[in-house]
Amino acid sequence: MERSSLEERVARIEGILEQMDKRLNHLESEIRDLRAEIRDLRAYVEGEIKGLRNEIMSEIGDLRRDLNNRFLWILGVQITMWVTIILAILFK
Repeated sequence: MERSSLEERVARIEGILEQMDKRLNHLESEIRDLRAEIRDLRAYVEGEIKGLRNEIMSEIGDLRRDLNNRFLWILGVQITMWVTIILAILFK
C-alpha cells in the first residue's frame, strides 16, 4: 500500500515539475520579449533625444545670429550718435 502511495506522490511531483518547466519556459519567453521591447524603446528614446538635441542646437545657433545682428545694429547706432555729438561739438 505504501508503494502505491509513493508512486502516486512521485507521479504528482513529476506533474508539478512538468508544469513548472512549462511556466519557466513561458517566463523566459516573456522576459526575452520584454528585453526586445526595452531595446526598441531605448533606441526610440535615444533617437528622440538626438533629434531634440539637434533642434536645440539649431535654435541656439539662430539665437546667436540674432543677438550678433542686434549687437551690430546697437553698436552702429551708438557710433553714429557719438560721431554726431562730436561733430556737433566741433562745429558749434
